[in-house]
Amino acid sequence: VQLQASGGGLVTAGGSLRLSCGTSGLTFSSFNMGWWRQAPGMQREFVAVISARGNITSFGDSVKGRFTISRDNAKNTMYLQMNALKPEDTAVYYCGAGSRYPGNSYYYKLLGGYEYWGRGTQVTVSS
Repeated sequence: VQLQASGGGLVTAGGSLRLSCGTSGLTFSSFNMGWWRQAPGMQREFVAVISARGNITSFGDSVKGRFTISRDNAKNTMYLQMNALKPEDTAVYYCGAGSRYPGNSYYYKLLGGYEYWGRGTQVTVSS
């Protein structure tokens, strides 16, 4: 199983970025998918999750109203559209895949809810 986040970069505050998480080796449409981020010296933080069918989403409080999550099961890919970026959004962004719980489960807001993790992509927001 492989997950690979991409699309990160350097952007000024107020700008936008779209991250992608490509997958292989798993039945993508059976997995709930999440985005997490980790800033230097900080714990990994929940950003967003989307259910396997794409009909349920949930966001961390710090990104609500600014970020949207989506997926294309035909392309085995998940996306994170990030708008109105702030310097505090600077972090390495990771994607994870989990199938043990229903799509609306609280466990996907916990690290242990995921079976697979990908390499991250750096997002840097300058002020």
